[in-house]
Formats: sequence, structure tokens, C-alpha cells
Amino acid sequence: MFKAKNLSPQKLAGFTALILSAIIALGSLLVDGNWQVMLGAFVLTFLVSYYLYLYTLQNFIYRKIKLIYKFIYQTKASKREEFFQKNILPLKTIEEVSEDVEKWASQKKEELDNLRRNEAFRKEFLLNLSHELKTPIFAVQGYIHTLLDGALEDPAVNKMFLKNATKNIDRLCRLLDDLDEISKLESGEMTINAETFVIQDLVKDVFDTLSLKANTKGIKFNIKKGCEAPIPVLADKEKIRQVLINLVDNSIKYGKPDGHTVASIYNMDGKRVLVEISDDGIGMAEEHLPRVFERFYRTDRARSRDIGGTGLGLAIVKHIVEAHDQSITVRSKPEIGSTFGFTMEAGKESML
Repeated sequence: MFKAKNLSPQKLAGFTALILSAIIALGSLLVDGNWQVMLGAFVLTFLVSYYLYLYTLQNFIYRKIKLIYKFIYQTKASKREEFFQKNILPLKTIEEVSEDVEKWASQKKEELDNLRRNEAFRKEFLLNLSHELKTPIFAVQGYIHTLLDGALEDPAVNKMFLKNATKNIDRLCRLLDDLDEISKLESGEMTINAETFVIQDLVKDVFDTLSLKANTKGIKFNIKKGCEAPIPVLADKEKIRQVLINLVDNSIKYGKPDGHTVASIYNMDGKRVLVEISDDGIGMAEEHLPRVFERFYRTDRARSRDIGGTGLGLAIVKHIVEAHDQSITVRSKPEIGSTFGFTMEAGKESML
């Protein structure tokens, strides 16, 4: 009953008053020897000391605790909170109050850690964005200044410089389009128009679209054996086309000459379908995998820029997949290749 962690202010005041009144009553008995005087001293001391201790605890100690609670919530108390502070809080033990404060401190620590991570991400994002924008802008600036300084009259270089300037302008336009795409996906402005279609048919369309680019490196496309049977899915067809184009295009960029890009489709549990795009290219080290879907993250910046791309493709892919309430994963190993897999909602065959 009198365990320290279970003591309320009333119990603590009563326990203290009982000890004090017993000591005074015993002293009175030893001095006077009158039992009536001893009993009166006991009762009077108990009542006075009990209410005095209780008043002290509730009006001094718990006033400080109320200030702590006000600091924690940092808002003007509502009627419900005022009732809590006047009627519930004084019944709480110091240990319970301590647990509340520790819980609040833990929540604030998590918030601060999250803010620090977001701040670090923001700084890195702005730094990368600045670098990605400056690269094509400075290139265009250099070509134009060179042309204005006299190269415009030189037929041996003027067309080449104009073509190079045009390439960098196109790269800048792609970058701005991708940034606009991501902002729409993150703000929820882009709607998902779900329809039922056969995923293998869409994969074949994407393979046909990128076949010329793959042929320049001798890369062959195919659907994994055993995955040819038509599987319907329910998703936004054009958005999923964009996902597949990004993943297949990456498999070409980072694939080895005369390599292979393989699409695998699995009906997982009747509710979801898993699509995987695999290559046998340069792959990635394990430490890069948790960050490959971040905006502008590149495992090898110099090599990635030589290959091309805005550095936003995988970030867009992740946003599109998550907009469908699905997930995307990656497996990779250097010099072995990479596999990107994402899930989709299974469609009903009767709807085909």
C-alpha cells in the first residue's frame, strides 16, 4: 500500500501525518501520562499535519508540475485540460508524471531528429539541383559566347556548337519536366486513372519503344520463361508505362554490351502482381541501395552524367508506384546486375 511508486499526495500526507502524530502522542504520554491528552494530541496533530502536508503538496509541488505540463503542450488549456490539471493531475504519482515527461521528451527528440534529417536532405537536394541546373546552363553559355566571339563564321564548328547547345537545352527541359512531375506527384495533384490491362502486353510495348536504343549496345529484351501467360492488373496504364520505360531505359544505360534485360511477372497471392526488370549490367554496391530512389542520387556522378539522364527517373518511379499504394524494391550486386521490382493490384480476368 505504501510503496513509493504508488503513493498519491493523499497517501503521502496521511502516512507522514500518521508518523508525526504518533510521535507527538507518544511524547505526550511519556510527559503527562494521561491517555485522554495523548488521544487528543494524536487526533489534533494528525488532522493539522495531514491537511497542511496535503495543501503543501498540491499547491506548491503540483503547481510546479502544472507548469511543466503547460510547457509540454505550449498551448492555452482547453476546458478538458483544465479539468485534467485540477482533478486528475493531483491524483497522479510523481513517477507517472515523470513517465509523461519522458514520453514527451522522446517524441520531441524524434521530431528534432526528423527535422535534422529533412534539413540535411533539403541542403543536399538544393546543392544537387543547383549543380544539375548549372551544368547544362554553363555549357550553353560557353557555346553561345564562343559563337559570338567569331566561331559563328566558321562553318567547321558553328553547326556542331549549335547542336551541342541544343542538346544541353533539351537536357534542361527534361530536368524541369521531371521536377514538375515530381512536384505534382508529391502534392497529390496527379490523379490515378485505374483500368484493367494485361501487364505482359504493356511490357512488350515498352520493349518495342526502346528496341532501337537497345540495339545500339546489342542488348536483347525478353520475358522470363514461365511468365508469358497473360496476367491482368488494375492500375493507371500510362503511369505504369512511364515506370517501365524508366526501368528498362536504366537497364540499357547501365547494361553491358551484348547483355540482356529480362522482365518477370508473378501472380503473388491473387491480390497483387509482382513485376521485375532485371539486367546483367554494372550493378551497384549494397551501400547505395537504400538511396537509389532519392532525387539526384547517383552512385557514380561522373559516369552517370556521361550516360545521360536527369537523376530524377527512379524518384518518379517510386512516387508513381506509391501513388498506387504499392511498393518498389531493388536488388543489385557489382558486375552481376540489378533487379527492380514493383507490385500492382491484380485485375479481374472477367473485366478483360
